Amino acid sequence: MDTKILLENGTNELEVLEFRLDGNAYGINVAKIKEIINYQEVTPVPNSHPSIEGIFMPRDTMITAIDLKNCLQRGVSEPGGLFIITNFNKLDIAFHVDSVVGIHRVSWREIIKPGSTISTSEDGVSTGIIKFDDRLIIILDFEKIVTDINPETGLKVADIEELGERHRIDVPILIAEDSPLLNKLIVDSLHKAGYVNLIHTENGQQAYDVIQECKKEGTLKEHVQCIITDIEMPLMDGHRLTKLVKSDEETKNIPIVIFSSLVNDDMKRKGEALGANAQLSKPEIGNLVRVVDELVLGDN
Repeated sequence: MDTKILLENGTNELEVLEFRLDGNAYGINVAKIKEIINYQEVTPVPNSHPSIEGIFMPRDTMITAIDLKNCLQRGVSEPGGLFIITNFNKLDIAFHVDSVVGIHRVSWREIIKPGSTISTSEDGVSTGIIKFDDRLIIILDFEKIVTDINPETGLKVADIEELGERHRIDVPILIAEDSPLLNKLIVDSLHKAGYVNLIHTENGQQAYDVIQECKKEGTLKEHVQCIITDIEMPLMDGHRLTKLVKSDEETKNIPIVIFSSLVNDDMKRKGEALGANAQLSKPEIGNLVRVVDELVLGDN
């Protein structure tokens, strides 16, 4: 797919592919998409999750096909339609949809965070809503959909135990992560690893506001010596946050770790150009702790 936006740095924009399912409009970040193909016959997998249609092998790569209609409790998809083949969290997965409408370029500031009337914070499968003149496009949380089907694809929290006994570490870390569940898991994991001085925020804008307030009060070193950020977040994404931090003389030396399901080759190049000190895929919580150790503790 032509994803020119991937070549641009820190614009706080994304491209959303609008697709239809059972007559409703949904969206997915184009950065997650490898390709879109016509529906292909799949081989059912015995004893698999009800939302897994089966497996198929385009170009000698085995891909799991997920019935998105079933995931959203709207019945079962019939043969036909399209497969949106995605790559995130180091997984290649095809999502079965009815049709594709087109691509919209939007700012993260235009994406409305779903309220509690739509979904509870940890149970919902919507990360945001885009309002157009005649319709609403619901952006789905594909990471959560996959994790609900197979929890082993989520954060490897057990990896923290493999780090062994840890001592208390007072280095202040600022976290930007919009998923309440992932935010909690990251905080809990860092606590287990000894990091107790944490500030966690819901998006890049909130994190940047904390930095600006600390600058104003002259307390930056006391509160922010490392930043961990997701990429996809409302109001301000992680790439924009990275650009703002690394282009400011007062904050450019603060280490930034991008911790996201979107860390692939294209995104790594973008993160490197923006000055990120490290970039990790979200299942690697154990590696996240090791990288933070290296960045904030050095040889100590």
